[in-house]
Amino acid sequence: MYTIEEIQKLINDYIDNQKFEGNPAELYAPIEYILRQGGKRLRPTLCLLACDLFGGKVEDCMVPAVAAEIFHNFTLVHDDIMDQAPLRRGVETIYKKWGSDVAILSGDTMLIKAFQYVLNTDNKYRYEVFAELCKVALEVCEGQQFDLNFETRDDVTLEEYLEMIRLKTAVLLGSVLKIGAIVAGADEKAQNAIYNYGVDLGMAFQLQDDVLDCYADVDVFGKMIGGDISDNKKTYLYLYALSVASAEDEAELRRLFQMPKGRDEDKINKVLAIYDKYAVKQEALAHIHKYFMSSETILAELDVENEDRKKVLRDYAEYLYKRNK
Repeated sequence: MYTIEEIQKLINDYIDNQKFEGNPAELYAPIEYILRQGGKRLRPTLCLLACDLFGGKVEDCMVPAVAAEIFHNFTLVHDDIMDQAPLRRGVETIYKKWGSDVAILSGDTMLIKAFQYVLNTDNKYRYEVFAELCKVALEVCEGQQFDLNFETRDDVTLEEYLEMIRLKTAVLLGSVLKIGAIVAGADEKAQNAIYNYGVDLGMAFQLQDDVLDCYADVDVFGKMIGGDISDNKKTYLYLYALSVASAEDEAELRRLFQMPKGRDEDKINKVLAIYDKYAVKQEALAHIHKYFMSSETILAELDVENEDRKKVLRDYAEYLYKRNK
C-alpha cells in the first residue's frame, strides 16, 4: 500500500524523466514549459490511488496516469487561449508567452501525445483505457462549449451550470479513477462505483474553486480574489444569488455582470456585498459538503480486499475538501 507522498513522488519522478522535446523546437518548447511547472497533479494521483485501492500494480498504471495529466494540461492551454489569460500557476501562460497560434498547435500536440501514451500501455487493458480517455475528452469539449455559450446567455440555470462543470471538470476525475480500476483488473461494478465517486469529488472540487475565487485568503491563495467576478463568469455563487435575490438586487447583479471585463474593485465589492446579504457562500459550502458526503458513501460501500487501502484515498479526498488554494 502506497502513501500519497509516495504516489506523488513516483509521478513527479516519472514526468521529470520524460522528454517532450522535438523539431521544430517552437512546437515542443511550450509543452516542456507547462509540464515542468508541476501543479497539483491531482488526476494522475487519483489514477494511481485507484489502481492501488483495487490491488493493482501502480507501475503498470503510470503510463495512462501520465497520459491523463498531459491531456489535462492540453485543456488548460486551450482554456487560456479562449480566456486570453496572461497567468496560470503564477507564471505566463503559453498563450501569453508564445501567442495563440503556437499555443493552439502545442495544445493539439499535447492531445496527440496523451493518446500516444495510452497506446503504449499493456495490451490487456489498452482498448478500455483508450475508450475511456476518448469518451472523457469529448465530454470535456462539450463542457467547454457550454461554458462559452453561457457567456452570452442571461438565462443560465443552476442545473445547467452544474451539468457544465460535471462535463468540464468532474468527469475527468471520474475517468482517471476508473482507468486505475481498469488497470487493477476491478470488475465493471467497481469501475462504475469509483467513477461515480470521482464525479462527486470533482463537483465538490469545482464548486470549491468558485468559493475560493471570492473568499480565499489572498496570502494563501496566491492571487487576488474576485477573478470570476472581473471576468463576468456565471458561477454557482452568481446563479444562486440571482435565484434568491430581491428584484432590486437581481437587477443590480445583472447590471454589474454586464460591465466590461477587467479588474474593478468597486464592482467586486458590490457583488460580494450582495453575495453576503443572501449567504451565498454558506449555500455553496453546503452544496460542496453534499457532494463530498455522497462520494464518501460510495467509498464506504465499495467492496475491496483490503479496507485499509480506502484510508489513503479518503485522506486525499479530505485534503482536497479542506484545501484553501
